[in-house]
Amino acid sequence: MSISRQTLFWASALVVLLLIVAVLHEILLPFILGAAIAYLLDPLADWLEGLGLSRLLATVLIMLLFSLVVIIGLIVVLPLLVEQLVDLATRMPEYLQSLRDLAINTLKGWFGDKWLTAKLQLDGTIKELAQKATGWAGGLLTSVLSGGLAVVNFIALLVITPVVAFYLLLDWDRMMQHISDWLPRDHADAIRQIGRDIDEVISGFVRGQFTVLMILGLFYVIGLTLIGLNFGLLIGLGAGLVSFIPFVGPVVGFVVGGTVAVVQFWPDWHWVAAVIGVFLVGQAIEGNILSPMIVGDRVRLHPVWLMFALFVFGYLFGFVGMLLAVPVAAAIGVLVRFGLQLYLKSSLYQGEAKPKRKKKPRPVQ
Repeated sequence: MSISRQTLFWASALVVLLLIVAVLHEILLPFILGAAIAYLLDPLADWLEGLGLSRLLATVLIMLLFSLVVIIGLIVVLPLLVEQLVDLATRMPEYLQSLRDLAINTLKGWFGDKWLTAKLQLDGTIKELAQKATGWAGGLLTSVLSGGLAVVNFIALLVITPVVAFYLLLDWDRMMQHISDWLPRDHADAIRQIGRDIDEVISGFVRGQFTVLMILGLFYVIGLTLIGLNFGLLIGLGAGLVSFIPFVGPVVGFVVGGTVAVVQFWPDWHWVAAVIGVFLVGQAIEGNILSPMIVGDRVRLHPVWLMFALFVFGYLFGFVGMLLAVPVAAAIGVLVRFGLQLYLKSSLYQGEAKPKRKKKPRPVQ
Protein backbone atom coordinates (compact mmCIF):
# COMPACT_ATOMS: atom_id res chain seq x y z
CA MET A 1 0.00 0.00 0.00
CA SER A 2 1.47 3.37 -0.98
CA ILE A 3 1.98 6.17 1.51
CA SER A 4 -0.86 8.21 0.00
CA ARG A 5 -3.29 5.27 0.29
CA GLN A 6 -2.19 4.63 3.88
CA THR A 7 -2.72 8.30 4.73
CA LEU A 8 -6.18 8.21 3.16
CA PHE A 9 -7.08 5.00 5.03
CA TRP A 10 -6.06 6.26 8.47
CA ALA A 11 -7.58 9.70 7.90
CA SER A 12 -10.86 8.06 6.88
CA ALA A 13 -10.77 5.82 9.97
CA LEU A 14 -10.23 8.89 12.18
CA VAL A 15 -13.15 10.74 10.56
CA VAL A 16 -15.44 7.71 11.02
CA LEU A 17 -14.40 7.44 14.68
CA LEU A 18 -15.12 11.13 15.31
CA LEU A 19 -18.51 10.80 13.62
CA ILE A 20 -19.38 7.81 15.80
CA VAL A 21 -18.42 9.72 18.94
CA ALA A 22 -20.39 12.78 17.79
CA VAL A 23 -23.54 10.77 17.05
CA LEU A 24 -23.42 8.42 20.04
CA HIS A 25 -21.75 10.60 22.70
CA GLU A 26 -24.91 10.70 24.82
CA ILE A 27 -24.83 6.91 25.37
CA LEU A 28 -21.06 6.32 25.36
CA LEU A 29 -20.39 7.48 28.92
CA PRO A 30 -20.79 4.07 30.67
CA PHE A 31 -18.58 2.37 28.11
CA ILE A 32 -15.84 5.03 28.19
CA LEU A 33 -15.88 5.06 32.00
CA GLY A 34 -15.68 1.26 32.01
CA ALA A 35 -12.73 1.31 29.62
CA ALA A 36 -11.00 3.99 31.71
CA ILE A 37 -11.47 1.95 34.91
CA ALA A 38 -10.11 -1.18 33.22
CA TYR A 39 -7.10 0.76 31.93
CA LEU A 40 -6.38 2.21 35.38
CA LEU A 41 -6.67 -1.15 37.14
CA ASP A 42 -4.82 -3.30 34.57
CA PRO A 43 -1.38 -2.90 36.26
CA LEU A 44 -2.90 -4.13 39.54
CA ALA A 45 -4.37 -7.17 37.76
CA ASP A 46 -0.98 -7.90 36.17
CA TRP A 47 0.68 -7.64 39.59
CA LEU A 48 -1.80 -10.10 41.14
CA GLU A 49 -1.21 -12.46 38.21
CA GLY A 50 2.49 -12.26 38.97
CA LEU A 51 1.70 -13.45 42.51
CA GLY A 52 0.14 -16.61 41.09
CA LEU A 53 -3.55 -15.71 40.83
CA SER A 54 -5.49 -16.41 37.67
CA ARG A 55 -6.66 -13.45 35.60
CA LEU A 56 -10.28 -14.25 36.44
CA LEU A 57 -9.67 -14.36 40.21
CA ALA A 58 -7.55 -11.21 40.10
CA THR A 59 -10.28 -9.39 38.16
CA VAL A 60 -13.00 -10.51 40.57
CA LEU A 61 -11.01 -9.39 43.63
CA ILE A 62 -10.16 -6.01 42.08
CA MET A 63 -13.73 -5.30 41.00
CA LEU A 64 -15.14 -6.31 44.38
CA LEU A 65 -12.75 -3.94 46.14
CA PHE A 66 -13.42 -1.17 43.62
CA SER A 67 -17.19 -1.64 43.93
CA LEU A 68 -16.92 -1.51 47.72
CA VAL A 69 -15.08 1.81 47.55
CA VAL A 70 -17.63 3.22 45.09
CA ILE A 71 -20.59 2.07 47.22
CA ILE A 72 -19.10 3.64 50.34
CA GLY A 73 -18.54 6.86 48.40
CA LEU A 74 -22.12 6.87 47.10
CA ILE A 75 -23.59 6.20 50.53
CA VAL A 76 -21.36 8.46 52.64
CA VAL A 77 -19.74 11.15 50.49
CA LEU A 78 -22.15 11.78 47.61
CA PRO A 79 -25.18 12.80 49.74
CA LEU A 80 -23.00 15.27 51.65
CA LEU A 81 -21.62 16.73 48.42
CA VAL A 82 -25.08 17.12 46.88
CA GLU A 83 -26.44 18.68 50.08
CA GLN A 84 -23.55 21.16 50.30
CA LEU A 85 -23.76 21.97 46.58
CA VAL A 86 -27.48 22.76 46.73
CA ASP A 87 -27.04 24.67 50.00
CA LEU A 88 -24.19 26.74 48.56
CA ALA A 89 -26.20 27.53 45.42
CA THR A 90 -29.26 28.65 47.40
CA ARG A 91 -27.19 30.74 49.84
CA MET A 92 -25.14 32.44 47.15
CA PRO A 93 -27.39 35.57 47.04
CA GLU A 94 -26.99 35.89 50.82
CA TYR A 95 -23.22 35.59 50.51
CA LEU A 96 -23.13 38.22 47.77
CA GLN A 97 -25.25 40.53 49.90
CA SER A 98 -22.84 40.09 52.80
CA LEU A 99 -19.93 40.90 50.50
CA ARG A 100 -21.82 44.00 49.35
CA ASP A 101 -22.31 45.23 52.91
CA LEU A 102 -18.67 44.57 53.74
CA ALA A 103 -17.46 46.39 50.61
CA ILE A 104 -19.74 49.37 51.27
CA ASN A 105 -18.56 49.71 54.86
CA THR A 106 -14.94 49.51 53.70
CA LEU A 107 -15.51 52.15 50.99
CA LYS A 108 -17.29 54.39 53.45
CA GLY A 109 -14.35 54.17 55.83
CA TRP A 110 -11.91 54.99 53.03
CA PHE A 111 -13.75 57.73 51.11
CA GLY A 112 -16.21 59.21 53.61
CA ASP A 113 -19.04 61.05 51.85
CA LYS A 114 -17.66 60.26 48.39
CA TRP A 115 -18.62 56.62 48.69
CA LEU A 116 -22.27 57.15 47.55
CA THR A 117 -21.52 56.87 43.81
CA ALA A 118 -19.51 53.71 44.37
CA LYS A 119 -22.37 52.37 46.49
CA LEU A 120 -24.91 52.85 43.69
CA GLN A 121 -22.65 51.12 41.17
CA LEU A 122 -21.92 48.31 43.61
CA ASP A 123 -25.64 47.85 44.35
CA GLY A 124 -26.38 47.34 40.66
CA THR A 125 -23.53 44.86 40.23
CA ILE A 126 -24.43 42.86 43.34
CA LYS A 127 -28.10 42.78 42.37
CA GLU A 128 -27.24 41.44 38.94
CA LEU A 129 -24.92 38.80 40.40
CA ALA A 130 -27.56 37.77 42.93
CA GLN A 131 -30.16 37.33 40.21
CA LYS A 132 -27.75 35.22 38.15
CA ALA A 133 -26.83 33.14 41.20
CA THR A 134 -30.49 32.54 42.02
CA GLY A 135 -31.20 31.52 38.43
CA TRP A 136 -28.19 29.22 38.46
CA ALA A 137 -29.36 27.59 41.70
CA GLY A 138 -32.79 26.97 40.21
CA GLY A 139 -31.24 25.56 37.07
CA LEU A 140 -29.00 23.33 39.15
CA LEU A 141 -31.92 21.88 41.09
CA THR A 142 -33.86 21.34 37.87
CA SER A 143 -30.93 19.58 36.22
CA VAL A 144 -30.40 17.37 39.25
CA LEU A 145 -34.02 16.30 39.24
CA SER A 146 -34.77 16.05 35.52
CA GLY A 147 -31.58 16.75 33.57
CA GLY A 148 -29.21 14.56 31.61
CA LEU A 149 -28.34 12.55 34.70
CA ALA A 150 -31.90 11.39 35.28
CA VAL A 151 -32.74 8.42 37.41
CA VAL A 152 -32.83 5.92 34.52
CA ASN A 153 -29.51 7.11 33.09
CA PHE A 154 -27.93 7.14 36.52
CA ILE A 155 -29.02 3.57 37.23
CA ALA A 156 -27.79 2.51 33.79
CA LEU A 157 -24.45 4.14 34.54
CA LEU A 158 -24.15 2.27 37.84
CA VAL A 159 -25.08 -1.06 36.24
CA ILE A 160 -23.37 -0.94 32.84
CA THR A 161 -20.06 0.66 33.85
CA PRO A 162 -18.96 -2.10 36.29
CA VAL A 163 -19.95 -4.81 33.78
CA VAL A 164 -17.96 -3.16 30.99
CA ALA A 165 -15.00 -2.62 33.31
CA PHE A 166 -15.06 -6.25 34.47
CA TYR A 167 -15.02 -7.78 30.99
CA LEU A 168 -12.46 -5.33 29.61
CA LEU A 169 -10.17 -5.87 32.60
CA LEU A 170 -10.53 -9.64 32.24
CA ASP A 171 -9.63 -9.61 28.53
CA TRP A 172 -7.33 -6.56 28.44
CA ASP A 173 -4.07 -8.39 27.66
CA ARG A 174 -5.72 -10.59 25.03
CA MET A 175 -7.30 -7.58 23.34
CA MET A 176 -3.96 -5.79 23.19
CA GLN A 177 -2.37 -8.91 21.70
CA HIS A 178 -5.09 -9.20 19.05
CA ILE A 179 -4.67 -5.54 18.11
CA SER A 180 -0.91 -6.08 17.86
CA ASP A 181 -1.49 -9.08 15.56
CA TRP A 182 -3.76 -7.02 13.28
CA LEU A 183 -1.15 -4.32 12.61
CA PRO A 184 0.18 -4.04 9.05
CA ARG A 185 3.33 -6.16 8.90
CA ASP A 186 5.56 -3.58 7.24
CA HIS A 187 4.90 -0.99 9.95
CA ALA A 188 4.08 -3.15 12.98
CA ASP A 189 7.26 -2.34 14.91
CA ALA A 190 6.91 1.41 14.39
CA ILE A 191 3.22 1.37 15.36
CA ARG A 192 3.98 -0.70 18.48
CA GLN A 193 6.63 1.83 19.52
CA ILE A 194 4.18 4.67 18.98
CA GLY A 195 1.62 2.76 21.05
CA ARG A 196 4.14 2.28 23.86
CA ASP A 197 4.95 6.00 23.82
CA ILE A 198 1.27 6.90 23.93
CA ASP A 199 0.67 4.46 26.78
CA GLU A 200 3.60 5.93 28.71
CA VAL A 201 2.23 9.46 28.39
CA ILE A 202 -1.38 8.50 29.17
CA SER A 203 -0.48 6.24 32.10
CA GLY A 204 1.91 8.82 33.48
CA PHE A 205 -0.72 11.53 33.34
CA VAL A 206 -3.93 9.63 34.13
CA ARG A 207 -2.66 7.22 36.79
CA GLY A 208 -0.13 9.60 38.26
CA GLN A 209 -2.33 12.69 38.14
CA PHE A 210 -5.30 10.76 39.55
CA THR A 211 -3.20 9.81 42.58
CA VAL A 212 -1.97 13.39 42.99
CA LEU A 213 -5.49 14.81 42.76
CA MET A 214 -6.84 12.38 45.34
CA ILE A 215 -4.07 13.27 47.80
CA LEU A 216 -4.48 16.99 47.09
CA GLY A 217 -8.26 16.87 47.46
CA LEU A 218 -7.95 14.96 50.75
CA PHE A 219 -5.45 17.55 52.02
CA TYR A 220 -7.80 20.41 51.12
CA VAL A 221 -10.80 18.71 52.73
CA ILE A 222 -8.94 17.98 55.98
CA GLY A 223 -7.40 21.46 56.15
CA LEU A 224 -10.64 23.35 55.45
CA THR A 225 -12.65 21.10 57.77
CA LEU A 226 -10.21 21.64 60.64
CA ILE A 227 -10.46 25.41 60.12
CA GLY A 228 -14.24 25.09 60.25
CA LEU A 229 -15.00 26.55 56.81
CA ASN A 230 -18.56 26.10 55.64
CA PHE A 231 -18.82 23.71 52.67
CA GLY A 232 -15.24 22.59 53.33
CA LEU A 233 -15.88 19.11 51.89
CA LEU A 234 -17.36 20.47 48.65
CA ILE A 235 -14.78 23.23 48.15
CA GLY A 236 -11.76 21.11 49.06
CA LEU A 237 -12.73 18.07 47.01
CA GLY A 238 -13.82 20.20 44.08
CA ALA A 239 -10.59 22.24 44.04
CA GLY A 240 -8.53 19.05 44.26
CA LEU A 241 -10.33 17.27 41.43
CA VAL A 242 -10.27 20.30 39.13
CA SER A 243 -6.51 20.69 39.63
CA PHE A 244 -5.81 18.42 36.65
CA ILE A 245 -6.52 21.55 34.57
CA PRO A 246 -3.44 23.77 35.08
CA PHE A 247 -4.05 26.79 37.31
CA VAL A 248 -7.83 26.20 37.43
CA GLY A 249 -7.89 24.19 40.68
CA PRO A 250 -6.08 26.74 42.86
CA VAL A 251 -8.02 29.62 41.30
CA VAL A 252 -11.32 27.89 42.04
CA GLY A 253 -10.18 27.20 45.60
CA PHE A 254 -9.00 30.77 46.15
CA VAL A 255 -12.15 32.38 44.76
CA VAL A 256 -14.83 30.13 46.26
CA GLY A 257 -13.01 29.31 49.50
CA GLY A 258 -11.87 32.91 49.98
CA THR A 259 -15.39 34.26 49.38
CA VAL A 260 -16.97 31.88 51.88
CA ALA A 261 -14.16 32.56 54.39
CA VAL A 262 -14.59 36.36 54.17
CA VAL A 263 -18.36 36.12 54.71
CA GLN A 264 -18.01 33.57 57.51
CA PHE A 265 -15.00 34.85 59.48
CA TRP A 266 -14.63 38.60 58.80
CA PRO A 267 -13.32 40.71 60.57
CA ASP A 268 -11.19 37.89 62.00
CA TRP A 269 -8.78 37.94 59.05
CA HIS A 270 -6.53 35.26 60.58
CA TRP A 271 -8.99 32.54 59.59
CA VAL A 272 -9.33 34.00 56.10
CA ALA A 273 -5.54 33.89 55.79
CA ALA A 274 -5.60 30.30 57.09
CA VAL A 275 -8.02 29.25 54.33
CA ILE A 276 -5.83 30.86 51.67
CA GLY A 277 -2.80 29.28 53.32
CA VAL A 278 -4.30 25.81 52.91
CA PHE A 279 -4.41 26.26 49.14
CA LEU A 280 -0.92 27.81 49.01
CA VAL A 281 0.58 24.93 51.00
CA GLY A 282 -1.33 22.41 48.88
CA GLN A 283 0.07 23.90 45.68
CA ALA A 284 3.59 23.92 47.12
CA ILE A 285 3.29 20.25 48.10
CA GLU A 286 1.84 19.33 44.71
CA GLY A 287 4.44 21.21 42.69
CA ASN A 288 7.54 20.28 44.69
CA ILE A 289 6.79 16.82 46.12
CA LEU A 290 3.76 14.99 44.70
CA SER A 291 4.09 15.65 40.96
CA PRO A 292 7.87 15.10 40.76
CA MET A 293 7.64 11.86 42.78
CA ILE A 294 4.45 10.35 41.34
CA VAL A 295 4.09 11.79 37.84
CA GLY A 296 7.75 12.56 37.08
CA ASP A 297 8.87 13.76 33.67
CA ARG A 298 7.05 11.09 31.64
CA VAL A 299 4.14 13.41 30.88
CA ARG A 300 4.98 15.60 27.92
CA LEU A 301 1.69 17.45 27.66
CA HIS A 302 2.08 21.21 27.57
CA PRO A 303 -0.45 22.94 29.87
CA VAL A 304 -1.75 25.14 27.05
CA TRP A 305 -2.23 22.12 24.75
CA LEU A 306 -4.02 20.27 27.55
CA MET A 307 -6.39 23.17 28.30
CA PHE A 308 -7.09 23.62 24.57
CA ALA A 309 -7.91 19.92 24.16
CA LEU A 310 -10.22 19.92 27.19
CA PHE A 311 -12.13 22.97 25.99
CA VAL A 312 -12.41 21.75 22.37
CA PHE A 313 -13.52 18.20 23.20
CA GLY A 314 -15.79 19.42 25.98
CA TYR A 315 -17.43 21.87 23.58
CA LEU A 316 -17.85 19.28 20.80
CA PHE A 317 -18.79 16.17 22.79
CA GLY A 318 -19.74 17.35 26.29
CA PHE A 319 -18.60 15.38 29.34
CA VAL A 320 -17.67 12.38 27.18
CA GLY A 321 -15.38 14.65 25.20
CA MET A 322 -13.63 15.82 28.37
CA LEU A 323 -12.95 12.19 29.29
CA LEU A 324 -11.46 11.60 25.84
CA ALA A 325 -9.49 14.86 25.70
CA VAL A 326 -6.41 13.73 27.66
CA PRO A 327 -5.75 10.42 25.83
CA VAL A 328 -6.45 12.02 22.45
CA ALA A 329 -4.19 14.97 23.24
CA ALA A 330 -1.47 12.57 24.39
CA ALA A 331 -1.81 10.46 21.23
CA ILE A 332 -1.69 13.52 18.98
CA GLY A 333 1.39 14.78 20.83
CA VAL A 334 3.20 11.47 20.33
CA LEU A 335 2.25 11.34 16.64
CA VAL A 336 3.40 14.91 16.10
CA ARG A 337 6.77 14.19 17.75
CA PHE A 338 7.12 11.01 15.67
CA GLY A 339 6.35 12.91 12.49
CA LEU A 340 8.79 15.65 13.46
CA GLN A 341 11.56 13.07 13.92
CA LEU A 342 10.87 11.67 10.44
CA TYR A 343 10.88 15.17 9.01
CA LEU A 344 14.22 16.05 10.61
CA LYS A 345 15.76 12.93 9.05
CA SER A 346 14.19 13.48 5.64
CA SER A 347 15.65 15.13 2.57
CA LEU A 348 12.86 17.70 2.80
CA TYR A 349 14.61 19.11 5.88
CA GLN A 350 18.23 18.20 5.24
CA GLY A 351 18.20 18.83 1.49
CA GLU A 352 19.66 16.75 -1.26
CA ALA A 353 23.29 15.80 -0.73
CA LYS A 354 25.50 17.21 -3.47
CA PRO A 355 27.72 14.58 -5.10
CA LYS A 356 31.39 15.16 -4.52
CA ARG A 357 33.60 15.65 -7.55
CA LYS A 358 36.13 12.95 -8.12
CA LYS A 359 39.68 14.15 -8.18
CA LYS A 360 41.47 13.43 -11.41
CA PRO A 361 44.59 11.35 -10.88
CA ARG A 362 47.79 13.24 -11.43
CA PRO A 363 49.74 12.16 -14.45
CA VAL A 364 52.80 10.16 -13.64
CA GLN A 365 55.92 12.24 -14.22
